[in-house]
Parts: sequence; structure tokens; C-alpha cells
Amino acid sequence: MKLAFSTLGVPGLPVADVVRLATTHGYHDVELRTHPEEPVHPGLGPAERAAVAAEFASSGVEILGLAGYACVAAPGDDAPVLAEIRALLELARDLGAPFVRVFPGGTEQRPEEADAIAARRLGTAAEYAADLDVRILLETHDSHRTGADVLRILGAVGHRHVGALWDVMHTWLGGEQPQETYAALCTYLGYVQVKDITSADDRTPLPLGAGVLPLTECVEVLSRHGWDGWLCWEYEKRWHETATPLPELLDAGRDHLARLLSESA
Repeated sequence: MKLAFSTLGVPGLPVADVVRLATTHGYHDVELRTHPEEPVHPGLGPAERAAVAAEFASSGVEILGLAGYACVAAPGDDAPVLAEIRALLELARDLGAPFVRVFPGGTEQRPEEADAIAARRLGTAAEYAADLDVRILLETHDSHRTGADVLRILGAVGHRHVGALWDVMHTWLGGEQPQETYAALCTYLGYVQVKDITSADDRTPLPLGAGVLPLTECVEVLSRHGWDGWLCWEYEKRWHETATPLPELLDAGRDHLARLLSESA
């Protein structure tokens, strides 16, 4: 498996410094948070996009995916959501990123309504994603925390350019065991976001292995089934300003994941 980290852990950091962190600390890929407050977002012009792509290409570090904020199950008109996804897909194409992340965001409706809205929108967006050769990944999150929840939507979409992003915290909060999540999402899995926290009530980010999340079990399940994708460390520093800065933890985090991979081999 390949290791990545998310720029959610280093909010606002210039692209050159993000690349330097990855190369210095031995990470293969970077997930770019694409919020307007970040250096990389859909509002970038062609020259700026080319400069970002060149920065990564010259370093040998790859962009794993773009972490967007489109909510595919949210109430309201389809058009704004589809436009947001389309902008993310175009940015991913220009930067050479294989994936874009979207959220469910359907907490205001009954589950069956949220499922239907999300499946309709993703089915439409999938055609454009296929044209650009980028894959949309629906994260296990908010209204659809578990793999079983996300599977209801992905099964209805049935398109190879729409898949899943497994956030290990949310499936754990949803009461789903790692083997259950993998069984639900294995056909669709793009990559896995790993992290650690103190408890369900205190989600301040911790160094990997210092909290309660079942990282050992997750890696063991993935290894046992021969899955050879990416483990991406999403350290939510952006929401927890008092948390230890991510750069101070990157070496230990890489070593912890490498140890889990070695023990599960």
C-alpha cells in the first residue's frame, strides 16, 4: 500500500512546502483540500493550475485526490451541486489527480430520499467524470457514515467512475466493524483515510496509534484481502488549532503505518 497525507493537516500551506513535506518524510502522495481558503481550489486559472501540476511532477510526489465539499444528498436543486462536482473534476483533470472526494450531506431527509437524490446526481456526474477519466469518491461521512450506508447509493449508481472513500473514524462512529466496511465497499474502494482520536466525544486529532480507532484491524483486513491502494492520513488540524502541528508527527505516522503493514503481511 502507498502512503499519503491530507493538506487538512497543514491548512493554507503553499504547494511548494506541501511537496517538501511529502518528500522529506517519505509519503508517496498528497490529498489536496480544495477549499477556497487553500492554495489549490477550482477558482485557479490555467497558468496557476499548470504551475501546481509542474511542482508535483518535478518532485515525484503525486496528487492522490482533491478533497471537495460538494454534498450529493443535500436538499435543493441538482444544478449547483452538479456544477460544483464538475468544477472539481476539471481541476482534477488539469492537475493529474485520479480522484475527487464528495460528501453525502443528506442529514435533513429520510434515508431513502437522501439515497435517491445522491444516486441521481452521481449518476449524472459519472458521465462527465468518465469523459475526464477522473473518479468520484463518496466518503463515509455525516448522513452515510458506514460502508453499508454508502453502498446503498453506489449500488444504485452502478458506474465505475463513482466509488467510495473509507474514512475509518466515521465507520467506527457508525458502529461498523472493519471487515464489514471492507465487505461493503471493496468493489468500489478508491482509498482509505486513516486518523486517530481520543474518543467518540473528543475528536481532537492524535498521532496515529495513540487513540481509539481500529487502525490495526483496518490494515489487517485490507492486507488479508490483497488490497493495494492508498492509506491517507487525514489529520484534522484545521478544526483543532491546539493540536500538535502535523509536520512534527509525519515521521512517526509513516513509521506506524509501515509497522502495521509489515505486521499484517
